[in-house]
Amino acid sequence: MNTGKVTLLSAGPGDLDLLTIRAAKALAAADVVLLDDLANPGIVSLAPRARVIRVGKRGGCKSTPQAFIQRLMQRYASKGLHVVRVKGGDALLFGRAGEELAALRRAAIPVEIVNGISSGFAAAASLGVSLTHREHCQGVTFITAHLQDHGEPDWAALAATGTTLAIYMGMSRIESICAGLMTTLPASTAAAVVQWAGTADERRLVTTLGRLADEANAAGLGSPAVILVGNAIGEAEAFTVRGFGRAASEGLAHAA
Repeated sequence: MNTGKVTLLSAGPGDLDLLTIRAAKALAAADVVLLDDLANPGIVSLAPRARVIRVGKRGGCKSTPQAFIQRLMQRYASKGLHVVRVKGGDALLFGRAGEELAALRRAAIPVEIVNGISSGFAAAASLGVSLTHREHCQGVTFITAHLQDHGEPDWAALAATGTTLAIYMGMSRIESICAGLMTTLPASTAAAVVQWAGTADERRLVTTLGRLADEANAAGLGSPAVILVGNAIGEAEAFTVRGFGRAASEGLAHAA
């Protein structure tokens, strides 16, 4: 059998300038590109000889089944082709890479991983804050708001960790997230939402935890977005210079 290989490629938050050189080289060598919905569609310009297959996965939308994506990777790689599975953000963070790696290893197909920039880091860069500011926290916790059983994490326990919380896929549950966090954290805790972080369509809101849900809904912010909560977010210029709450959110809930 003439076995090819699969590259799990991190497309970053959207700006093609944020791709790694290694990612650009992998795309240039690709025979087949499996393109995620959250990746910048312009990334295919870097794979001029590849067949492009769109395999979108979006919460609440019609999505390509995960098992089908895995079968596509195996089918083309088994023909001796280089398959590049393009994922938004970083491939190893909430991108189902674990399932794909396991399937490819079971099929004895070589696989490599190209790291990238997650939207959580892009959101922090946009706000000009350190997620691990040592005066405010002891680390950062990356969380998805949707568990496999469709439940939610233990927000109170997560709030008690003393870390900055970077919450992915949480906009449809923002009210329950804020309520859960406020069983441990004060309503005055700094919080933010960054939608389409790192892209030309980016929108930002900086406020407090107690006002976050109402102001995000009033501003029309939705997915894809990252919710950031913690005292480190209080270092954002909008929070420290403009103050928090309505004034800050009205100033920042727009395209950057």
